[in-house]
Amino acid sequence: KIFKLRDFSTVEKIKANNKNAELAVQKDWQSPEGKSLLKENTLYVFSEEGSQRSIEMTTTLTAQDQDVSFADNKEGLIGIRIARELEHPSDKPEIFTDANGNPTNVAALNNDRATGKYRSSEGIEGDDVWGTRGKWVNLTGKIGDEPVSILILDNPKNVGYPTYWHARGYGLFAANPLGQKEFSKGKETLNFNLKAGESVTFRYKVIIRSGTPLNDAEANAAFQKFRKK
Repeated sequence: KIFKLRDFSTVEKIKANNKNAELAVQKDWQSPEGKSLLKENTLYVFSEEGSQRSIEMTTTLTAQDQDVSFADNKEGLIGIRIARELEHPSDKPEIFTDANGNPTNVAALNNDRATGKYRSSEGIEGDDVWGTRGKWVNLTGKIGDEPVSILILDNPKNVGYPTYWHARGYGLFAANPLGQKEFSKGKETLNFNLKAGESVTFRYKVIIRSGTPLNDAEANAAFQKFRKK
């Protein structure tokens, strides 16, 4: 099936206290004909601790009255488009291919403002992070004179764990649990299916810190805490 996510989202719940805020949202995934194929229930938990902010996302997808297939595709599931200052410096043009095999030429960019550097839980850095599996990826850089870290955590309960990462120098920072063929050069394929009435839950956490970068020990500690969710 080819999905279209209609903007019929409904805010189910908003709660807040001195430590965090919660936003619960319900959405319908529909076919081009307007038939509801999936029901999405997502809970966002926003937290603050000193100079650190976090967003914890728990998404449950439930197939409605028919089976649903998620064809292997490298374009999902959670992603961030980052500021120019946090992009990874690139000194050569690239050709990127989308899920349908269509190439896009990306010219070499001016690196004057680009300070970002990716590092994964496996110790892989820079452009080499793309297409590798990891429990987390940490992006560090500076906006002006301010050090900034953006850490995305995977969860062992997620399909495809540990996820493949789509970490590109031009500013796309994403976890891709449902796409394996492209990243593994055809050695792995994941075509995930839900039978009518079945559900699947995905859990991710984004941690943003300013002032001092997150190091490996702190990232691992955050992951160990989040993996128990």
